[in-house]
Amino acid sequence: MAEEKKTTAGIRVKQGVLPGVREIKRPDFTKKAADIEKAEEKRREEKEAKAALTQGEAQDLVDEAMVQQSLEAQENSADGEVLDESAISDEARWYVAHTYSGYENKVKANIEKTIENRHLENQIFEVRVPIQDVIEIKNGARKTVPKKMFPGYVLVNMIMNDDTWYVVRNTRGVTGFVGPGSKPVPLSEAEMRPLGIQVQNVTCDFEVGDNVVVIAGVWKDTLGKVQKIDFGKQTATITVELFGRETPVEISFAEVRKSN
Repeated sequence: MAEEKKTTAGIRVKQGVLPGVREIKRPDFTKKAADIEKAEEKRREEKEAKAALTQGEAQDLVDEAMVQQSLEAQENSADGEVLDESAISDEARWYVAHTYSGYENKVKANIEKTIENRHLENQIFEVRVPIQDVIEIKNGARKTVPKKMFPGYVLVNMIMNDDTWYVVRNTRGVTGFVGPGSKPVPLSEAEMRPLGIQVQNVTCDFEVGDNVVVIAGVWKDTLGKVQKIDFGKQTATITVELFGRETPVEISFAEVRKSN
């Protein structure tokens, strides 16, 4: 124990320690040189990684700004453009919309949101970003990774008219339809097969306003009235009486039959 000493002021202090002065921690020289070098190397790597991340974030911001400028230019150039009358059709077909690379899923989500907001479910039936599984081998390990089949393209199953064309054409990120000028060209049957799109004409023996009976499923033997028909999803929305109230229910074509 350090020997204590009494000063003239009557203050007891440890020998070798001045009053009012903190005791200074002496450095620990017991660490091995290898440990010190390892710690320094780790700090250096963390610093370099942080610098690289910062540069990457800066590049992302530059890329995003360039895309935004392109989007604004695209929207301005689209003003005044009109759909070619020869492209208008009453039949639902698959069309290809060209997008900025990397914007495919955003475009899909935006179109689907617009369909919901504008109640275009009976005119624009489905939006797809074709995906395929690709096997990647990295460090000797095989991994299945989903990849876009056609980067920069989105498929839309729709009835082509002025309204639907305008909605898709003016969706943020879309640069236009595949086709000459303002005349979108639908995919042929041969072009749709590799994409897993089934080609079939769906018909039903009832229409909006008809009384129907459900012949299968949880609503079997229930009577209802057709309120909406969705040929894209092959479903009919009917109203059924539930707890004394009319409730809309979506039923598959296969589960509904026209009531006599």
